[in-house]
Amino acid sequence: MQDPQPITLETPRVRLEPMTLDHVAGLEAAARDGELWNLRITSVPAPGETQAYVEAALKGMRDGHMLPFVVRDLASGQVIGTSRYHDIVPAVERLEIGYTWYAKSWQRSHVNTTCKLALMTHAFETLGAQLVGWRTDNFNFASQRAIERLGATKDGVLRHHALRRDGTVRDTVMYSLTAGEWPEVKAHLRYQLERPR
Repeated sequence: MQDPQPITLETPRVRLEPMTLDHVAGLEAAARDGELWNLRITSVPAPGETQAYVEAALKGMRDGHMLPFVVRDLASGQVIGTSRYHDIVPAVERLEIGYTWYAKSWQRSHVNTTCKLALMTHAFETLGAQLVGWRTDNFNFASQRAIERLGATKDGVLRHHALRRDGTVRDTVMYSLTAGEWPEVKAHLRYQLERPR
């Protein structure tokens, strides 16, 4: 698997851009749409914490285990959220997609499917990943449903696995998709995006 490097992934309606400190204000505005930091089961930065959030993501990129993106709506030009590759392990040709959140007004729209299709296409077809994984809080049922709609398989639950912002310890639900499963999942995601509504 190739080592992921910063790249822009563009679709007809959204663009995933390599995250930089120039995106702090846009990410703060996106998080204000729905006051997403109040959700106990996500890691959305609270007001005043976005610069540190971006700096941590960029450190992960320098350390070689993350590749963070911001999501921009092409029609309005607004930053509407973020996602990233993380837990990148080239030796076993595996990476995960996570740290994903979108402004409330863009949730339950085409955006998540569009972004995940672009990220998975790049991971499997350019980087040569053999497995893409996801993880989410055991109480983040919306995230679990979204991951399952992508065609991922639930691998299991890591109990007492990670701290939440409020200091409680969560269980983590793990999902994955293999390179062999990718062609069928890709066709289904394209159908989901293109079918008449």
